[in-house]
Formats: sequence, structure tokens, C-alpha cells
Amino acid sequence: MNIEQLITKSKPLSIIGQADIEINGLEIDSRKILPGKAFVAIRGTQTDGHNFISKAIELGATAIVCEQLPSVLSDNVVYIQYQSTEKVVGQLATNFYGNPTSKIKLVGVTGTNGKTTIATLLYQIFRRLGYKCGLCSTVCNYIDGTPIPTECTTPDPITLNALLGRMADEGCDYAFIEVSSHSVSQHRIGGLTFAGGIFTNLTQDHLDYHQTFENYRDAKKAFFDSLPASAFAITNTDDKNGLFMTQNTKARIKSYSLKNASDYKAKILEESFEGMSLEIDGQEVFVQFVGRFNASNLLAAYGALCQLGVDSQEALIQLSAATPVNGRFEAIRSKEGVTAIVDYAHTPDALANVLSTINEVLRNRGKCWTVCGAGGNRDKGKRPLMAQEAYKQSDHVIITSDNPRFEDPQDIINDMLDGLDKEQRRHVISIVDRKEAIRTACMMAKPGDVILVAGKGHEDYQIIQGTKYHFDDHEVICEAFNL
Repeated sequence: MNIEQLITKSKPLSIIGQADIEINGLEIDSRKILPGKAFVAIRGTQTDGHNFISKAIELGATAIVCEQLPSVLSDNVVYIQYQSTEKVVGQLATNFYGNPTSKIKLVGVTGTNGKTTIATLLYQIFRRLGYKCGLCSTVCNYIDGTPIPTECTTPDPITLNALLGRMADEGCDYAFIEVSSHSVSQHRIGGLTFAGGIFTNLTQDHLDYHQTFENYRDAKKAFFDSLPASAFAITNTDDKNGLFMTQNTKARIKSYSLKNASDYKAKILEESFEGMSLEIDGQEVFVQFVGRFNASNLLAAYGALCQLGVDSQEALIQLSAATPVNGRFEAIRSKEGVTAIVDYAHTPDALANVLSTINEVLRNRGKCWTVCGAGGNRDKGKRPLMAQEAYKQSDHVIITSDNPRFEDPQDIINDMLDGLDKEQRRHVISIVDRKEAIRTACMMAKPGDVILVAGKGHEDYQIIQGTKYHFDDHEVICEAFNL
């Protein structure tokens, strides 16, 4: 592709050099530069890409996209200057990879909780209906049935467009993507055309990055503000921010709710740890999911299926056949009758929702044990709140490590314990070693009890002092249960 094609639909401040040269790739990481590629210098939160322009040229970059021109310009290199490279890189990546979202229907799911479940449900259902589909999620990316490992919820714009480009090249009809607040703020989804957007809910998370809840909320809303008139916007009116999200969108607005009047309505008829009976738009259906939060997720998926042209009866049949996502309210039962629930809940609201569901099903017929921690180098404000939620809805609480990253795990535990008074702390156990904490709960629980192991879900690792070690909650539980 030549530079003139690359900068289509963008307005550079200046171009220095020959704009008709060809490039064979686009990178924001100078270490990945190969001869003939273009390097986009972005001012990030940790490093400034402008500091690596000379390194990129040494490695063979023939084009530099930047905000500030270097003091010394190299011959045979074209420089394209923009006011904000972060804002334009998505459009450049879309151009380079042939505008993949003009060839596939892209649906984005945003909110604090439920993104992975809804996006994965839609991906699985449309594949069962015979369509080729792509998925971009926290757990794993997929191009039809081929897994592509992922490192974050929403990749950088170049990686994302490359992934979507491969989906389009391989004939995918649909792609479903989790849209994180970071990805909106950092313009990672810039240049993409969405066929639809879904809002799940909004509770405290990522305030280490956004600083205020209002900034976090507004980042989510910006996604809906950017949807075209041809798209749909499905919002959860059970959440107090549901109507706020769509108030400025040009998209076709639809609502879903378990409590309020809405376009898509559901209620729980009966539930157990094996699943629940729901009434969706007047039709009864049994699903292999548990909990009010999952009923909401399923209803959002139902609305999206209908908006994408699937017959409502077929949509219900598909929801009945669907299975939970790995690490989302995943039950493991011991031979003695103790049930362990593995769940990714890592926010106060998510933890409260899962514990509420467990207690609704338990109905005082057994004790509820909670094993949880909090991630290091992340929003510290939610740590005491998580301890409060665990204490409020559990009979026994063990606070332990999650992914401490570069923090001392005991410091994280102490931050959580700060949410409890002196008397409450007497009824809480803290065990730094996560494996030992899980084993302790499994050993102490009695038949009929339920153990919630929260925070890591699908993750099969722990990050300690920057090193990733293998660790899988499922494996530890199965070993403790002698399964």
C-alpha cells in the first residue's frame, strides 16, 4: 500500500517526503519494525513513541507517523505529521487492512460486567446457525474455530484491524468484540464501523486509569455516541446508566430489562446450580446458566439475535443449548457434595451478584464460603469494597492473593481488610498463598456447602513481581476434591 492510500480519510498537518512510496506494514512498537514498514509514534501512558523514531528508522522504517517531527530528518523516509497520532492510528490501520468492517457485521459489547459472556454467546450461536464468525474477548480471540491468544480485552488498533482483516479474508459474516473503556479512551476502535452495540451495566472499575467514575462512564457512552444510524444500540434499563448511554446515539435504540418495561423482557421462574427456567418475551425456556446477572446477559444476547435477523423462537432454542463461558459461574462438585464455583468476579458489584445468586440457590441449606483477593497495580479503591461484599454475603471468608503483579500481596490483603471493622476481621481468614487458601476452604467445607473462588476465572496464571507463573483455580479445586 502506498502512503496516499494509507492517509485516506485522515488530515495530516504536513507530509515531508515522497507520499507515493509503498509500505508493507504498520507498527506502534518500534521493536517490531522490519524494512518497509511505517512506524506510528504514540504518546502512551508509560512511554512516548517519539523517543523511538530513530530506532525505527535504523530497523528499516520507510515512513514515520508522528506529532512532533525529529530535529534531524532522514533521507528516503517520509514523515506524516498529525495533531494526535493516537486519534488517527485506528483509521490508518483500517485503511491498511482494507476496511475489514465494511465486509463483516461487527457488534461491540461494553459495560463493567457481562461482556465476555454476551460476546461469546453470540459468537457460539451464530456459528451453530452456520455462519463464519470471529470473536475478540478477554478469554481468547477466534477466527471462526481457530483460537488466537489474547493479552487484553480489546487489542491495540493495528492488532485489532489485522485480526478483523483476517476474519474478513476468511469469509466471516459476523464478528463480536468486547469494547473496554480503555479502548474507547485510547481510540483503539477508531475507524471501525459497528453494526450494533450492547450496554450491560456500570459499576466501579479501572479508576486507576480513568481517575473518576464520571470519566469511566463517559468513555463507555462515547462508544454509543459513535455508532452510525444504520446500527442498533441495546441498553440495560435495569442499570441507572442504561438510558444515559444511548441519549446521544444515532443508532436504533432497543432496551432490555428484568424489572422495567422494555423491548426485551425476562423473569426468572426457577433456578438451581444446574441452570434456571426463564420467561423471555412470554416464552418459557430452560438455560444452563445461573443467576440474575446471567439472566440479564442472556436477555441482551436474545435482543442482539433478534436485531441481527434471527427468528425469536430460533433465538430461544439457541439460548437453551448454550453453555457457560469458561470461568464464569463454573461449578465443580466434590464426591462428598461440596460445590465450588469458579468465577471471574473482580469488582465489588460482580462479587455481590455472584454471592447473591449463590445464596438464592442455597436458601440456607448450606454455608457459603468465599475465597477472593484483588489485583495488584490496579484500582485500589475497590479493595475494601470487595471485602465488605464478601463479608456481607458469606458465612466464611478467606482473603488471599489474586495477581499481585508488582505489589506485595500482604499489602493488597491489608487494603481489603481496611474495609472491615475490628469485630468483622475476627471472622475473616487471610492466607497469602492462593493455593493454600483454596485448599483450606475445600478442606473445611461440609457437604451441601458452596465455595466461591473469585477473581481469576478463566486465567491459568498468576503474575508475581512481573513474572507469570502457571496457576489454575480449576486444577487446585479438583486436586483438593480428589477428582
